[in-house]
Amino acid sequence: MKPPAYTLLGITVHALTLEEMILIPEIAAERDAKWVIGNHNLHSLYIYHHDATMRRFYERADYVHIDGMPLVWMGRLLGHPLTRDHRHTSIDWLPPLLERCAARGLRVFFLGSKPGVDRRAAEHFREHIPGLQLRTHHGYFDATPGGPENERVVRQINAFRPHALMVGMGMPRQERWIVQNIDRLQINAVWNLGAFMDYFAGAVPIPPRWTGRVGLEGVYRLVREPRRLWRRYVIESPFALWLLLRELARRPGST
Repeated sequence: MKPPAYTLLGITVHALTLEEMILIPEIAAERDAKWVIGNHNLHSLYIYHHDATMRRFYERADYVHIDGMPLVWMGRLLGHPLTRDHRHTSIDWLPPLLERCAARGLRVFFLGSKPGVDRRAAEHFREHIPGLQLRTHHGYFDATPGGPENERVVRQINAFRPHALMVGMGMPRQERWIVQNIDRLQINAVWNLGAFMDYFAGAVPIPPRWTGRVGLEGVYRLVREPRRLWRRYVIESPFALWLLLRELARRPGST
Protein backbone atom coordinates (compact mmCIF):
# COMPACT_ATOMS: atom_id res chain seq x y z
CA MET A 1 0.00 0.00 0.00
CA LYS A 2 1.34 3.41 -1.01
CA PRO A 3 -1.35 6.04 -0.44
CA PRO A 4 -0.26 9.64 -1.05
CA ALA A 5 1.20 11.41 1.97
CA TYR A 6 0.80 15.13 2.64
CA THR A 7 2.41 17.41 5.21
CA LEU A 8 0.35 20.20 6.72
CA LEU A 9 0.30 22.09 10.03
CA GLY A 10 3.45 20.24 11.11
CA ILE A 11 1.94 16.76 10.70
CA THR A 12 1.84 14.12 7.98
CA VAL A 13 -1.35 12.38 6.85
CA HIS A 14 -2.11 9.73 4.22
CA ALA A 15 -4.93 10.04 1.71
CA LEU A 16 -6.38 6.60 2.48
CA THR A 17 -9.63 5.50 0.90
CA LEU A 18 -12.22 3.44 2.78
CA GLU A 19 -11.32 0.42 0.65
CA GLU A 20 -7.66 0.74 1.64
CA MET A 21 -8.53 1.15 5.32
CA ILE A 22 -10.53 -2.06 5.59
CA LEU A 23 -7.81 -4.07 3.83
CA ILE A 24 -5.04 -3.11 6.27
CA PRO A 25 -5.31 -6.12 8.67
CA GLU A 26 -5.47 -8.56 5.79
CA ILE A 27 -2.48 -7.11 3.94
CA ALA A 28 -0.42 -6.79 7.13
CA ALA A 29 -1.16 -10.43 8.00
CA GLU A 30 -0.23 -11.61 4.49
CA ARG A 31 3.09 -9.78 4.76
CA ASP A 32 3.66 -10.85 8.38
CA ALA A 33 4.06 -7.14 9.13
CA LYS A 34 3.40 -5.09 12.24
CA TRP A 35 1.78 -1.82 11.24
CA VAL A 36 0.81 1.12 13.43
CA ILE A 37 -2.13 3.12 12.09
CA GLY A 38 -2.77 6.55 13.54
CA ASN A 39 -5.35 9.20 12.84
CA HIS A 40 -5.36 12.97 13.05
CA ASN A 41 -8.06 15.46 13.94
CA LEU A 42 -7.90 18.86 15.65
CA HIS A 43 -7.57 17.21 19.07
CA SER A 44 -4.61 15.03 18.11
CA LEU A 45 -3.05 17.96 16.25
CA TYR A 46 -3.02 20.03 19.44
CA ILE A 47 -1.59 17.21 21.57
CA TYR A 48 1.01 16.38 18.91
CA HIS A 49 2.44 19.89 19.18
CA HIS A 50 2.49 19.76 23.00
CA ASP A 51 3.45 16.17 23.91
CA ALA A 52 6.72 14.42 23.00
CA THR A 53 5.28 10.91 23.45
CA MET A 54 2.51 11.75 21.00
CA ARG A 55 5.12 12.77 18.45
CA ARG A 56 6.98 9.49 18.96
CA PHE A 57 3.76 7.59 18.25
CA TYR A 58 3.28 9.34 14.91
CA GLU A 59 6.96 8.86 14.05
CA ARG A 60 6.36 5.12 14.52
CA ALA A 61 3.07 5.09 12.60
CA ASP A 62 3.08 3.47 9.16
CA TYR A 63 -0.18 5.13 8.09
CA VAL A 64 -2.06 8.15 9.44
CA HIS A 65 -5.60 8.71 8.19
CA ILE A 66 -7.67 11.87 8.53
CA ASP A 67 -10.43 11.86 11.15
CA GLY A 68 -12.10 15.23 10.78
CA MET A 69 -13.30 17.42 7.92
CA PRO A 70 -11.51 20.55 9.23
CA LEU A 71 -8.16 18.92 8.36
CA VAL A 72 -9.45 18.13 4.87
CA TRP A 73 -10.49 21.77 4.41
CA MET A 74 -7.19 23.09 5.75
CA GLY A 75 -5.27 20.69 3.54
CA ARG A 76 -7.16 21.93 0.50
CA LEU A 77 -6.42 25.55 1.44
CA LEU A 78 -2.76 24.57 1.47
CA GLY A 79 -3.00 23.06 -2.00
CA HIS A 80 -3.35 19.34 -1.23
CA PRO A 81 -5.88 17.30 -3.28
CA LEU A 82 -7.82 16.00 -0.28
CA THR A 83 -11.54 15.24 -0.45
CA ARG A 84 -14.37 14.10 1.78
CA ASP A 85 -13.50 10.54 0.72
CA HIS A 86 -10.22 10.83 2.64
CA ARG A 87 -11.94 11.58 5.96
CA HIS A 88 -12.65 8.46 8.04
CA THR A 89 -13.89 8.06 11.59
CA SER A 90 -14.10 4.69 13.33
CA ILE A 91 -17.89 4.88 13.58
CA ASP A 92 -17.97 4.55 9.78
CA TRP A 93 -15.01 2.36 8.84
CA LEU A 94 -14.84 -0.06 11.75
CA PRO A 95 -17.98 -2.11 10.92
CA PRO A 96 -16.90 -2.93 7.33
CA LEU A 97 -13.36 -3.63 8.52
CA LEU A 98 -14.67 -6.11 11.10
CA GLU A 99 -16.90 -7.70 8.48
CA ARG A 100 -13.82 -8.19 6.31
CA CYS A 101 -11.92 -9.68 9.24
CA ALA A 102 -14.75 -12.13 9.94
CA ALA A 103 -14.87 -13.16 6.29
CA ARG A 104 -11.11 -13.77 6.22
CA GLY A 105 -10.87 -15.46 9.63
CA LEU A 106 -8.81 -12.64 11.15
CA ARG A 107 -8.79 -12.14 14.93
CA VAL A 108 -9.53 -8.77 16.55
CA PHE A 109 -8.86 -7.43 20.05
CA PHE A 110 -10.42 -4.35 21.66
CA LEU A 111 -8.50 -2.66 24.49
CA GLY A 112 -10.03 0.26 26.36
CA SER A 113 -13.17 1.90 27.80
CA LYS A 114 -14.70 1.22 31.20
CA PRO A 115 -15.17 -2.32 32.55
CA GLY A 116 -18.32 -3.69 30.98
CA VAL A 117 -18.40 -1.19 28.12
CA ASP A 118 -15.80 -3.24 26.25
CA ARG A 119 -17.93 -6.36 26.62
CA ARG A 120 -21.10 -4.60 25.46
CA ALA A 121 -19.31 -3.29 22.38
CA ALA A 122 -18.09 -6.80 21.63
CA GLU A 123 -21.60 -8.18 22.02
CA HIS A 124 -22.90 -5.57 19.58
CA PHE A 125 -20.43 -6.62 16.90
CA ARG A 126 -20.81 -10.35 17.49
CA GLU A 127 -24.56 -9.95 17.08
CA HIS A 128 -24.23 -8.07 13.80
CA ILE A 129 -21.19 -9.87 12.34
CA PRO A 130 -21.48 -13.68 12.58
CA GLY A 131 -18.17 -15.49 12.87
CA LEU A 132 -16.23 -12.50 14.19
CA GLN A 133 -13.32 -13.62 16.39
CA LEU A 134 -13.18 -10.83 18.96
CA ARG A 135 -11.87 -10.49 22.50
CA THR A 136 -11.63 -7.46 24.75
CA HIS A 137 -10.09 -5.97 27.87
CA HIS A 138 -11.13 -2.74 29.54
CA GLY A 139 -8.76 0.22 29.77
CA TYR A 140 -8.94 0.73 33.54
CA PHE A 141 -5.67 -0.95 34.49
CA ASP A 142 -2.27 0.23 35.68
CA ALA A 143 -0.38 0.67 32.40
CA THR A 144 3.02 1.19 34.05
CA PRO A 145 5.60 -0.57 31.84
CA GLY A 146 6.70 -3.79 33.50
CA GLY A 147 3.95 -3.57 36.12
CA PRO A 148 1.89 -6.68 36.88
CA GLU A 149 -1.40 -5.38 35.44
CA ASN A 150 0.20 -4.18 32.23
CA GLU A 151 2.10 -7.42 31.81
CA ARG A 152 -1.11 -9.41 32.28
CA VAL A 153 -2.82 -7.39 29.54
CA VAL A 154 0.10 -7.87 27.15
CA ARG A 155 0.11 -11.62 27.82
CA GLN A 156 -3.64 -11.81 27.21
CA ILE A 157 -3.29 -10.02 23.88
CA ASN A 158 -0.35 -12.15 22.77
CA ALA A 159 -2.11 -15.37 23.74
CA PHE A 160 -4.92 -14.45 21.33
CA ARG A 161 -2.45 -13.22 18.65
CA PRO A 162 -4.87 -10.75 17.08
CA HIS A 163 -4.37 -9.60 13.53
CA ALA A 164 -5.95 -6.26 14.49
CA LEU A 165 -5.69 -4.51 17.86
CA MET A 166 -7.92 -1.49 18.51
CA VAL A 167 -6.77 0.64 21.46
CA GLY A 168 -9.31 3.10 22.84
CA MET A 169 -8.01 4.71 26.03
CA GLY A 170 -8.09 8.40 25.11
CA MET A 171 -5.31 10.66 23.89
CA PRO A 172 -2.45 10.62 24.70
CA ARG A 173 -2.70 7.61 27.05
CA GLN A 174 -3.47 5.17 24.25
CA GLU A 175 -0.58 6.44 22.10
CA ARG A 176 1.79 6.22 25.07
CA TRP A 177 0.70 2.63 25.72
CA ILE A 178 1.22 1.65 22.08
CA VAL A 179 4.69 3.22 21.97
CA GLN A 180 5.71 1.49 25.20
CA ASN A 181 4.44 -1.96 24.24
CA ILE A 182 4.47 -2.24 20.44
CA ASP A 183 7.75 -4.16 20.22
CA ARG A 184 6.39 -6.94 22.47
CA LEU A 185 2.94 -7.25 20.93
CA GLN A 186 2.26 -10.21 18.65
CA ILE A 187 -0.10 -8.45 16.28
CA ASN A 188 -0.26 -7.32 12.65
CA ALA A 189 -1.96 -3.92 12.96
CA VAL A 190 -2.79 -1.57 15.81
CA TRP A 191 -5.00 1.55 15.84
CA ASN A 192 -5.45 4.46 18.28
CA LEU A 193 -9.23 4.87 18.37
CA GLY A 194 -10.35 6.86 21.41
CA ALA A 195 -13.91 6.28 22.63
CA PHE A 196 -15.06 4.02 19.78
CA MET A 197 -16.38 1.32 22.12
CA ASP A 198 -18.53 3.81 24.01
CA TYR A 199 -20.49 4.50 20.84
CA PHE A 200 -21.06 0.91 19.79
CA ALA A 201 -21.88 -0.15 23.36
CA GLY A 202 -24.57 2.51 23.53
CA ALA A 203 -22.86 4.39 26.36
CA VAL A 204 -22.63 7.54 24.20
CA PRO A 205 -25.08 8.42 21.39
CA ILE A 206 -23.66 8.03 17.87
CA PRO A 207 -23.74 11.43 16.12
CA PRO A 208 -25.95 11.59 13.00
CA ARG A 209 -23.67 10.53 10.19
CA TRP A 210 -24.43 13.60 8.07
CA THR A 211 -22.76 15.77 10.73
CA GLY A 212 -19.41 14.14 10.03
CA ARG A 213 -19.73 14.56 6.28
CA VAL A 214 -20.28 18.30 6.58
CA GLY A 215 -17.80 18.90 9.41
CA LEU A 216 -20.32 19.39 12.23
CA GLU A 217 -19.78 16.21 14.21
CA GLY A 218 -17.62 18.08 16.71
CA VAL A 219 -20.40 20.61 17.28
CA TYR A 220 -22.88 17.81 17.93
CA ARG A 221 -20.53 16.16 20.42
CA LEU A 222 -19.85 19.47 22.18
CA VAL A 223 -23.58 20.09 22.63
CA ARG A 224 -24.03 16.58 24.04
CA GLU A 225 -20.97 16.65 26.35
CA PRO A 226 -20.04 20.30 27.01
CA ARG A 227 -18.31 19.74 30.36
CA ARG A 228 -15.99 17.07 28.96
CA LEU A 229 -15.30 18.60 25.56
CA TRP A 230 -15.38 22.37 25.99
CA ARG A 231 -11.61 22.69 26.25
CA ARG A 232 -11.10 20.68 23.07
CA TYR A 233 -13.17 23.05 20.96
CA VAL A 234 -12.60 26.37 22.74
CA ILE A 235 -8.81 26.11 23.06
CA GLU A 236 -7.60 23.49 20.59
CA SER A 237 -9.55 24.60 17.51
CA PRO A 238 -8.12 28.17 17.58
CA PHE A 239 -4.64 26.62 17.87
CA ALA A 240 -5.22 24.79 14.57
CA LEU A 241 -6.37 28.03 12.96
CA TRP A 242 -3.20 29.75 14.18
CA LEU A 243 -1.09 26.97 12.62
CA LEU A 244 -2.96 27.35 9.35
CA LEU A 245 -2.51 31.12 9.22
CA ARG A 246 1.19 30.76 10.03
CA GLU A 247 1.67 28.22 7.26
CA LEU A 248 -0.24 30.32 4.74
CA ALA A 249 1.89 33.33 5.66
CA ARG A 250 5.08 31.38 4.99
CA ARG A 251 4.05 30.33 1.49
CA PRO A 252 5.91 31.94 -1.41
CA GLY A 253 4.15 35.07 -2.62
CA SER A 254 2.38 35.76 0.65
CA THR A 255 2.58 39.24 2.07
